[in-house]
Amino acid sequence: MRSGPVGTSVTALVRDFRQVLKPHTASHLKERRSNRLKDFVSVAGMLGVTHFVIFNRTEKNVNLRIARVPRGPTLNFRVVDYALTKDCIALQKNPRTSELDYAFPPLLVLNNFQQSGKEFKVMTAMLQNMFPSVDVQTMSLSHTKRILLFNYNEDSETIDVRHYSIGVKPTGVSKSIKRVINTHLPDLSKFDDISDYVLREAVVSESDVEDGPDSTVTLPEDYNRNSRRNEQRAVKLQELGPRMTLQLTKVENGMCGGEVLYHRYSKYKPVLEVHCVLIPFISHEDSE
Repeated sequence: MRSGPVGTSVTALVRDFRQVLKPHTASHLKERRSNRLKDFVSVAGMLGVTHFVIFNRTEKNVNLRIARVPRGPTLNFRVVDYALTKDCIALQKNPRTSELDYAFPPLLVLNNFQQSGKEFKVMTAMLQNMFPSVDVQTMSLSHTKRILLFNYNEDSETIDVRHYSIGVKPTGVSKSIKRVINTHLPDLSKFDDISDYVLREAVVSESDVEDGPDSTVTLPEDYNRNSRRNEQRAVKLQELGPRMTLQLTKVENGMCGGEVLYHRYSKYKPVLEVHCVLIPFISHEDSE
């Protein structure tokens, strides 16, 4: 959600990030200028709200806050740059999107977060608690449709946020055969026989036929109607968007205030800083 006037681009970013957090998010939340943070905190418990995700914009930066309800802590980020979902899809030759992918929450992947400093411990715990825990022994493979990646770059001290869909495809066959297997029937009106379609190119590149061993798995259970248990499939990730590059600026012990545990730009840590903001976004455990 957004705090104050943020413009059309950040409003679209808020809408895209709500999609990422589906189904455990307030998809239809509408903010009003009269709303205050305490108004949302007072009803958070009744609605099962666990975190607030707040976007706001200043003259120089777009900022993001992630706050644990009701007593914190709060992570403050500067959004270095971002790309909307529509921009990510526009760059793809064959974009793939489906509402069925959003029926289950994404798998959270935190890469390179094993850094020294208590800010990383707080950040890791906060991000993990935003999503349901995963038990690999009991989880259903058919529910793993998306991945949300947070990758920390040590050189730039920034965090890349990427959102992918998970797909599987047959291995060891050409693209023409894959289209038939996946029931995406091609146009055969120009061919006398299906074999003409399959053999229309005598030379097929190696990359078109074979997938690398690192991306090939044996399915432990049924994934979809075209991918059954004990079959070998190649795993393919396709970006859904949005993209964000974040930089952690401050960690506060309370709910949008309290003791400053970490500050990027100042060694001096004041005992108390209180911020009153309009609520931009809510993430909660029960889907609407």
